[in-house]
Amino acid sequence: MKRTTHIWVAPMLASVLLLGGCGLFGKDGAVKEIDPPQHTSYVKDGQALQEAGKTKTKSNEQAKATETVKRELYLIDKNGFVVPQTVELPKTQAVAKQVLEYLVEDGPVSQVLPNGFRAVIPAGTTVLGTKLEKDGTLIADFSPEFKNYKPEDEKRILQAITWTLTQFDNIKRVKIRINGYDQEVMPVNKTPIQGGVSRADGINIEANGVPDITNTHPVTVYFVAQQGGNTYYVPVTRRVSNREKDDIAAAVNELIQGPDEGSGLVGVFQPDAKLVDAPKYEDGKVTLNFNEAIYGSNKKNVISDVVLNSLVLSLTEQKGIESVAITVNGKANLVTEDGKPLTKPVARPQTVNTAAF
Repeated sequence: MKRTTHIWVAPMLASVLLLGGCGLFGKDGAVKEIDPPQHTSYVKDGQALQEAGKTKTKSNEQAKATETVKRELYLIDKNGFVVPQTVELPKTQAVAKQVLEYLVEDGPVSQVLPNGFRAVIPAGTTVLGTKLEKDGTLIADFSPEFKNYKPEDEKRILQAITWTLTQFDNIKRVKIRINGYDQEVMPVNKTPIQGGVSRADGINIEANGVPDITNTHPVTVYFVAQQGGNTYYVPVTRRVSNREKDDIAAAVNELIQGPDEGSGLVGVFQPDAKLVDAPKYEDGKVTLNFNEAIYGSNKKNVISDVVLNSLVLSLTEQKGIESVAITVNGKANLVTEDGKPLTKPVARPQTVNTAAF
């Protein structure tokens, strides 16, 4: 499998990244507005008091109606990759139905679609309903317009639907219905889906150069791409040999190896970076001990944000891993690009790739 020549892009990319537990492109937090001037008003009679009460109630209802929440939508980028983009959606109880409706081309997603991305479900498709089974399987029922897609988009549609829905902890698998009928295969290229689809089936799957896929298993890692001035992370599932028993080490090695040449993705690890010891796992935390090539610049002990974020996203995709700690030659003396000591394990952010329009 041919890989890209490594281009050290961390200083350029880091300017648009912030390291934190809430999001990779900005820390969540309430923005405190300056209090507006307080005007004194006098209500002269009961009618005016009643009208004032109605106005206040209406204002509260409008504020509640515009309340939003961050959700991940898996969309298709200019290179054909299925990519998570975090957007603000109106708050609702029917979250599964809502995110599916925002995957429909020319639907409400048009108002929040990031530059360079497109929705995945064919225009005109109606989400007829969703049903969550006790085992965590979400059944999504679509109108017949769902069938009107290009053959090359079939797996992208399936992956986008699956990964968008499984962002919710109680949804483990996804089954497809069309007009109330269960589907054993996808309608165009006949991709098998009878038992349902989960994240374990992969995303943006690469199998190039794998001579015997039966003796391999999947590992998902996050590479970096750019759109204009924005940088975002792209999940890619690769096949690694069954002889590789440590999926943590396998993921790290795939990240260092970098993306395929011509893929549109960028390698951010220095090619001579490597693990000095086998990864250590304990109580949800993974500790990685690298050589000095993990540093992101000539500044001593500095690890680039894109390298750190790629590691955290990739490893926390694996079951049971909640955070990542990094040492260099056994010493935990790294600092982030903004000069903060990296003294604690880094957890997966709540949101990935905050959208820009």
